Amino acid sequence: MKRTYQPHRTRRQRTHGFRQRMATRQGREVINRRRRKGRRRLAPADYRK
Repeated sequence: MKRTYQPHRTRRQRTHGFRQRMATRQGREVINRRRRKGRRRLAPADYRK
């Protein structure tokens, strides 16, 4: 049986990236919550490895 998590940087950006978060009201709320909390990474896919 194959594993369900097949990582791809492009897919991660498109689904969980910063621009995707900013596209919806709830996504902007997520970013603002993380800003208030002081997270260095606002979205899990907003950086290059």
